[in-house]
Amino acid sequence: MLRRLLIPMCLVAVTALTAGPAQAADTVPASGTFSFSTGNGILPTWAAEDIVLVGVSPGSVVTTSTGTTARVSLPIVAKTGTANAAAGGFRLLNTVTGQAVRCSTPTIDTRARLVDCVLADGTNADLFEIASIRSRARVTGTSTRTTIFRGVELRINGQAMADTLNEALDTYSFSPFVTVGMGDLIVARDR
Repeated sequence: MLRRLLIPMCLVAVTALTAGPAQAADTVPASGTFSFSTGNGILPTWAAEDIVLVGVSPGSVVTTSTGTTARVSLPIVAKTGTANAAAGGFRLLNTVTGQAVRCSTPTIDTRARLVDCVLADGTNADLFEIASIRSRARVTGTSTRTTIFRGVELRINGQAMADTLNEALDTYSFSPFVTVGMGDLIVARDR
């Protein structure tokens, strides 16, 4: 009886010891765009505190002639699972003090619902929370698979991040309770 129990237990132990770690998702080249427009009142609120939004190439920021909204566009260059890497970035700049927070090579993760940035000092920070995604669609072509996320709602990722931005930019303009922007994520990759 003991022998019948030991053999299966040994097989389980050997299998556990020889099995490698779980396979991580592969990073693959991708194309597309992550773009968002600032929410109502965001740009005027920032402007009142001397904060401007500036594009970092190859990303871009285009502000309307009235100065009420800005559109940020970032090219997608790679995909790892649900994380989509963009090139370029943007800066939040205090035009009076010169203080800035730079979001370089953002990663937009639709499962984690975060937008992660590489900061100027090389550390990573989850700058935005993806509060909601209005719709998702997948289009499969003969050689590519495209995923489209519409109505991506962005907010500052929690009070701690809002406090960090407020301190770094010498302002009180940032809050996790308002929509910073609404946008779309379109990602195409080879099948």
